Amino acid sequence: MTHRDIEKLRRQEMSALHASLRSLLPLEYIKGKRSMSDHMNEAVNYVKDLKNKINELSSRRDELQKELASSVSDSGSSSNNCTPSRVVIHSCLGGLVVMISSGFREQGFPVSRVLEVLIEQGLDVVNCVSTKVNQVLLLTIHTEVSDTTCIDLPGLQQKLTEVIP
Repeated sequence: MTHRDIEKLRRQEMSALHASLRSLLPLEYIKGKRSMSDHMNEAVNYVKDLKNKINELSSRRDELQKELASSVSDSGSSSNNCTPSRVVIHSCLGGLVVMISSGFREQGFPVSRVLEVLIEQGLDVVNCVSTKVNQVLLLTIHTEVSDTTCIDLPGLQQKLTEVIP
């Protein structure tokens, strides 16, 4: 192959990769027709923004778990393994965060039943994290829903409370 043909293939590959990158960026980062270097810079900004959002959400999750753990330890005695179960639901951007705390029991925890109730309510489960702290099981479930106003939060909280032994 000649140098010209090799260079043409390289340019075509770069163009295809640029188009692929541009298709992944949200519209607010593209802002009309601009140069390839502008798109690269905006892609870097987008990745940085996503990292910041992840850090913020992780911090928020940790704060909520600490709050939930402290409220559970304040409300019941953990020495007899009969800590009452507690369900807290918060609205967040595009969905709900469901936090459940329950005293650790030998018979286990009905995570599958909890997830079933959430799916029955039309929620899409995105993430489910469980943590055991001082004989208390903390379950944090992130869900997505198109319209949070359609969800009966008190009713959902009641159903989840009934599911947990």
